[in-house]
Amino acid sequence: MELRQLEYFVAVAEEANFTRAAQRVHVAQPAVSAQVARLERELGQPLLDRARRQVRLTAAGAAVLPHAQAALAAVADARVAVEELAGLVRGCVVIGTVTAHNVDMPALLADFHAAHPGVEITLSTADSDRLVEGVRSGGFDLVIASVGADEVPDGLEVEVTTDEAIDAAVGLDDPWRDVESVPVTALAERSLIALPEGTGLRRRLGEAFASAGRTPRIAFEASTPQELADLAARGLGVAIVPQSVARHRADLHAVAITPELRGRLVLAWRAGGPVSPAARALIGMARERLRVTGDA
Repeated sequence: MELRQLEYFVAVAEEANFTRAAQRVHVAQPAVSAQVARLERELGQPLLDRARRQVRLTAAGAAVLPHAQAALAAVADARVAVEELAGLVRGCVVIGTVTAHNVDMPALLADFHAAHPGVEITLSTADSDRLVEGVRSGGFDLVIASVGADEVPDGLEVEVTTDEAIDAAVGLDDPWRDVESVPVTALAERSLIALPEGTGLRRRLGEAFASAGRTPRIAFEASTPQELADLAARGLGVAIVPQSVARHRADLHAVAITPELRGRLVLAWRAGGPVSPAARALIGMARERLRVTGDA
């Protein structure tokens, strides 16, 4: 019995199709069929029912499958252990981030690449809901996402990178240009400029309005806080943005919101399940380099 026989059998069982299984293991279909047939001869029982359009497990196949999967997992774990012992970090890592954030991602990735040149890096952006679900399902190794105060999404571990207040930002000709703070109920009377649904800031805004028994009137949406600020500076409404954006532009006036809303960005990775040496190295470096920043 050979490992490749078990690998091909598991692929066919999980794909329920010889063609897809061959594509998955990157060999020709006849090779997969031959190795599975050889395994069946060695075990003395048919493992797959090939009589139907969709390949199905026989009773013997169903009994063998978990043992084959466990054997392959054990081999993979052994390979990882040896690579870690030898200091060999290869493979690929997939990182996801919200569109705009205060993390110096290029510097982190450059340092990681210098330390581990054999690792392929993929970086993409999405809203926080998709990032959290993506890292939970294994689509991402590490993400930077927005979550609520003291929130740790199920199945994930997090490290806070930024934590700051959320302000209302208005243009210098706006009626609120001299106002220092407003309640959430006052925001209900204004046309708001906000990030799209699925983003952390939009969720915080929705939660605040729900607590006040009101509904926000969203006049404009944009994909980054900077774009929201640009629209507010042109007099198109009240932008809901991080304090660092609202208070560092000469063409805007920042208005505090009461009760205070806070935006928090976190590094997030899976709490359980297998983690490759490359992903473990990236997570460790990110946690070491990125520190919590507040309202200073």
